[in-house]
Amino acid sequence: MINLLIVEDDEQQRKIIETIIDNDIYHVISSASVEEAILVLKKNPIDIIFSDWKLGELSGIDLLNFVRKNLPHIGFSIATAYGTIAHAVQAMEAGADDYLAKPFQRQELLLSIEKSHKAKQLRSENSQLSEALVQQNNLKSIIGSAPCMTQVYDRLQRVSHTNATVLINGESGTGKELAARALHDLSQRSGKFIAINCGAIPESLAEAELFGAIKGAYTGADSTKQGKIQAAHQGTLFLDEIGELPLSLQAKLLRFLQEGTVVPVGSHEETTPDVRVVVATHRDLLDMSKNGEFREDLYYRLNVVPLTMPPLRARSEDIPKLINHFVDKFSKQYNCQQPAIKSSTLKTLLDFHWPGNVRELSNRIERYLLLADENELTNGMSLNASSDIGYILPKEGLNWEAFEKQCLENALHQNSGNKTKAAKFLQLNYKAFLYRLEKHGIG
Repeated sequence: MINLLIVEDDEQQRKIIETIIDNDIYHVISSASVEEAILVLKKNPIDIIFSDWKLGELSGIDLLNFVRKNLPHIGFSIATAYGTIAHAVQAMEAGADDYLAKPFQRQELLLSIEKSHKAKQLRSENSQLSEALVQQNNLKSIIGSAPCMTQVYDRLQRVSHTNATVLINGESGTGKELAARALHDLSQRSGKFIAINCGAIPESLAEAELFGAIKGAYTGADSTKQGKIQAAHQGTLFLDEIGELPLSLQAKLLRFLQEGTVVPVGSHEETTPDVRVVVATHRDLLDMSKNGEFREDLYYRLNVVPLTMPPLRARSEDIPKLINHFVDKFSKQYNCQQPAIKSSTLKTLLDFHWPGNVRELSNRIERYLLLADENELTNGMSLNASSDIGYILPKEGLNWEAFEKQCLENALHQNSGNKTKAAKFLQLNYKAFLYRLEKHGIG
């Protein structure tokens, strides 16, 4: 049901319009003034407004200006008995979707309302598309479409516009900082993204690094130092490897998270920076808290929204996309061509367990492009040398469909056409193997 608001100060005219409207399509609400209409808009989800021009002290144009400023998606048609070209131009410039001169026919009214509804739908679709494009751009640094990554994207988008503290778990090299940056980009916070590795700061300097210090607060403090927390005002503070933060500082971090106040070293004055905190670790903080290595109260304060970055071995279907990404990145960076990769090598990359995760894959691709030595891709892996057919990475990246078809054909050839053995060779269940054969038209 489409919610239609009719704004007309003439009661008789208002009732005539109400009788014309199809109640099976539109749910009609009526107002006699701009003030009444605004109250309706504040309490009800309205799709379209059909308003008279002259409404007492305030006019239909005043209502249109309010709507376009506060509820820009609403469809808006305006009518007047004083229909002139000047009025029509003024209405359209103010953002009306249609202009109707009195007296009007029944069909003209219905067509005007329908036109405004279509304009409203188009604006809503454009807004959704724009928002989706913004989110896509903000997440473009995180590569992957595996189901576990889809869950990551959904969680990032759900909490991005809040100030909730996020704890990102995951093995080293899984892209925890990329996720933190995506959270910041999606949040639309106006301040900076400030990242600090808690394991890389000497304990003696950690407090000043985080909270700041005034001049003379300690030996060597020749000037006032701004802390990372203050520097992230209206932005995001990312504390990587939070499990390495000294116990002596964990209590002070907890106080900041609870009260929002910061006291620089050597000072007694509190500041209240507006900071969204995101932390990351590859360690089990709860287990550490049980062993007295991490404050349990801090753990629960940090773990408001947990987010886990999956290891690369859990999303092997993303490996081709990641190879494309890194090949394109490093070939441009070093101005080198993309050499051939054997299909057997690609299969080895897909089957490898990747203890260093995405970072290890990135390093191997970079080294491979620099040295043009395929052994650099698989050094230390168990390479299946049964196939030495070269596979060329096309300019637009790895053609996964062609590679999959080639693997299926090679498996059948090496197992004399026996589909059961070929499926086992590729470590696929039989039904999945048959599905892929049918998909690629392989008999």
